[in-house]
Amino acid sequence: MSEKVTLLDKTFVKYIPSSEIDAAIAKVAAEINEEYRNDDPILLITLNGAVFFAVDLIKQLDIKCRISCVKVSSYSGTESTGQINSLIGLNEDVRGQRVLILEDIVDTGRTYVHLHKILSEAGAKDIRMATMTMKRDAYKESLPVHYVGLDIPNKFVVGRGLDYDGYGRNLNDIYQVVSN
Repeated sequence: MSEKVTLLDKTFVKYIPSSEIDAAIAKVAAEINEEYRNDDPILLITLNGAVFFAVDLIKQLDIKCRISCVKVSSYSGTESTGQINSLIGLNEDVRGQRVLILEDIVDTGRTYVHLHKILSEAGAKDIRMATMTMKRDAYKESLPVHYVGLDIPNKFVVGRGLDYDGYGRNLNDIYQVVSN
């Protein structure tokens, strides 16, 4: 892929190559394999973006696990709306189960808090978070993020599941916005 892409009205430059993303996901998979080697957690994939991270990660897991999905949304364009909308809710019985949320990106942490509350109220015994990318400078919550592939600055990015109004998820590398 090229060093620069234009999506809708914005230009992005290559920021993290796929080889670096792959290595980060392998590191997270190794940590999860160690942590859950005697358990069979439910992996809760947040649609749509985390699908790419989840597929790459799950192929490297050698643990027993079940997979479920939820769809939540908090972005419009390049900004978080501050509101979490549940578009497809939890349909898995998590009572007494260990649940590992899989996310493409953690920034403010509102989605994580929202999902943690739902899972806690549903009776999950242990709730953890694994994310491909994290913007630590933007993170406002106290819940620990247990598995982080890549720490990135608080800049808008696309690729590898991350999108700008639905575009750019299919890019194999991660690109950072350079123009509005």
